[in-house]
Amino acid sequence: MRRNMSGFFRRLRSPRSLRKQLLATSLLILSGLLLLIGVLQYVLMRNFIYSNRAESMEAQLRSVPRDFFYRLISGDFSNPFGGGGSLPGNSPSSQRNGEGGRPLLLDAHTTIAAYSSDGTFTDLQKDTLSDSAAPQLTNEQYNELLTHTTEKATGSYRLITASDGSQHLAVFMDLGRPGSNKILLQMSVGTGPLRDVIVQQLLIFAALAVVALLAGLFLYLPALRKTLVPLSNMGEAAQRIDAGNLDVRFPVDQGQTEIDKLSHSFNGMLERLEVSFRSEREAKEQMRRFAADASHELRTPLTSIHGFLEVLLRGAADNKEQLYNALNSMHGESKRINKLVEDLLLLARMDWAPQLRVKELQLDGIIGEMQPQLLVLAGGRKVTFDIACGIRGMADPDKIKQVILNLFHNAVQHTDSEKGAIHLSLHARNAEAELTVSDNGSGISAEHLPHVFDRFYRSDSSRTRKYGGSGLGLSITKSLVEAHGGAIRAESTPGKGTFFRITLPCLAE
Repeated sequence: MRRNMSGFFRRLRSPRSLRKQLLATSLLILSGLLLLIGVLQYVLMRNFIYSNRAESMEAQLRSVPRDFFYRLISGDFSNPFGGGGSLPGNSPSSQRNGEGGRPLLLDAHTTIAAYSSDGTFTDLQKDTLSDSAAPQLTNEQYNELLTHTTEKATGSYRLITASDGSQHLAVFMDLGRPGSNKILLQMSVGTGPLRDVIVQQLLIFAALAVVALLAGLFLYLPALRKTLVPLSNMGEAAQRIDAGNLDVRFPVDQGQTEIDKLSHSFNGMLERLEVSFRSEREAKEQMRRFAADASHELRTPLTSIHGFLEVLLRGAADNKEQLYNALNSMHGESKRINKLVEDLLLLARMDWAPQLRVKELQLDGIIGEMQPQLLVLAGGRKVTFDIACGIRGMADPDKIKQVILNLFHNAVQHTDSEKGAIHLSLHARNAEAELTVSDNGSGISAEHLPHVFDRFYRSDSSRTRKYGGSGLGLSITKSLVEAHGGAIRAESTPGKGTFFRITLPCLAE
């Protein structure tokens, strides 16, 4: 039960909607700022009102002649310094209300008292007609005030708590009376009316703050909803994306830098995922075709071997000529299987981790070493060489020989045994060595040309099984060239021949 209640309050405190979270956070921050402003307003307003009231009280004290306060304190209205007589034209009662008949204007909450340095505290409540007695400090506090208080107005005040618990704001003035005893005049007023003014101002501020929060709630919510529209658009786009629909893109240029940056990042990720999924599909399809083609290539010689074995088991083994022919055919098929398996293993090694024994060599020297072998392989065909000398490179000599042999063998297979012509050239182009092998054979049609380097690929017109090939020679050639950091491409015109161009990095002379 306790766990359920805690989960409920947690959900209540933290809404799941981003819009509500932003709204709640904004209003909370605004409320905190308004509260801070209210506290500062109370402190500053309180000090301002108290200081203004203290200045007005000091001005009121200094507007009354000191002689009047001397007589008021001593009760002697005939002479301020103890002499006889009275001020002309004034009675004692009028003098108690101000010299020359000027009244001492005080409200009922204001008190006046005097403290003498001999420790005498005189409350002038009767003379000022105040509703309450004057609050009193300790003698130590009054003596300290006597040493610091001057006759000049400073606007300083002190808060005094009376015996009844009420708080009074008091100002002090040094009367500077000649003689041994100094007199400190105290004027105080209750802070109740001042606090009422402050509270009234705070209530007005609180009401305005509530109005501001409500206005912020109703105005900020639509603005927030409009601001989050780009994020909502991204969410809708994300719902439409799945593994089979990776071409969907998040909307960009929605007017918000952060959202646009996030959209570009997600679009880049989707492009990479789309390429990855496409590559994976192509790899699976290629693997499927590869497995089917390899199975088909292996099944043909195995079926042939199986057929010869059945013939021998039926009695052909007793005939030496039939036995020799069968064994000779099975030997040819086994060599074909062995060659196919070696080619497959070589392709697997090239795909996984090409292992080349690279060293510096003369590329033209490699071709020179192979010339006798190539001429024998060509038979009655015409072979020409255009080899530039001094072309050096970093390569595996055995693999380069295999590349040349594969291309030359392909040219031999697809040219006429008597009218065929094969041309092999090697030249340096900038920082690359360019090796070309061309023939005047049957050529390759345009629809088949892009696939000549695919594994097990054969065209009907130029790459039939009658030549005994497995369809892996050109694939192996491309893998070996790319392993050396080079590139290979084919050009062909049906009926005129085929042209293979290989570029390999070479060393500067």
